[in-house]
Amino acid sequence: MPRTEAPVGAQEWVPPQPWSIEKLKSAAGDCQGCELYADATQTVFGRGAPNAKVVLVGEQPGDVEDQKGLPFVGPAGRLLREAVDDAGLDAGDVYITNAVKHFRFELRGKRRIHQNPGPAHITACRPWLVAEFSLLQPELVVILGATAGKALLGPSFRVTQQRGKLMPWPASAQHPEDFPVAEIQALATFHPSAVLRADDRETAYRTLVDDLKVAAGAVS
Repeated sequence: MPRTEAPVGAQEWVPPQPWSIEKLKSAAGDCQGCELYADATQTVFGRGAPNAKVVLVGEQPGDVEDQKGLPFVGPAGRLLREAVDDAGLDAGDVYITNAVKHFRFELRGKRRIHQNPGPAHITACRPWLVAEFSLLQPELVVILGATAGKALLGPSFRVTQQRGKLMPWPASAQHPEDFPVAEIQALATFHPSAVLRADDRETAYRTLVDDLKVAAGAVS
């Protein structure tokens, strides 16, 4: 399929009956639902326990993740794993993924500089997220940052206003009919990369941990 600036969407590549996360991940490797596949090294799919109680949803893979093919393995991922531990969340109960599965960037010399995915990329990639949720059936969705929040809860989402609060799911979701999951809860917090950029990193990190403690308490 030729590269296009008008995403056709991922649905064509999503198996009608994926049966398992591993089969879904394998199928996602061929996805050309938007133009991001052409420049990215590979699809970066979710990972974690297939029976996870908690699903963490971020924005998109970064440079390190794009090269390694795994979500949250760069600096932001290391910080997130530390925060998950400090919050008392059992890593065995967690699955982590992104709203967009390919790295969007621009080249500056030899450097690949992160670019936020646009609404069209989020919409194009939505079928993968829907398929993940249908298999996982979690108790709680943790939304990491503004892009994931807009992808799941709609364009009016503001992480500074809605973070740290348990919300009903899928009633609060954008297009709840897309997500074939039982009624569960959602909680928004800052993306770990925002913590790394914060002027007061210590305070931002404590806020992230406190929010994740709310998540841990909701599934304990």
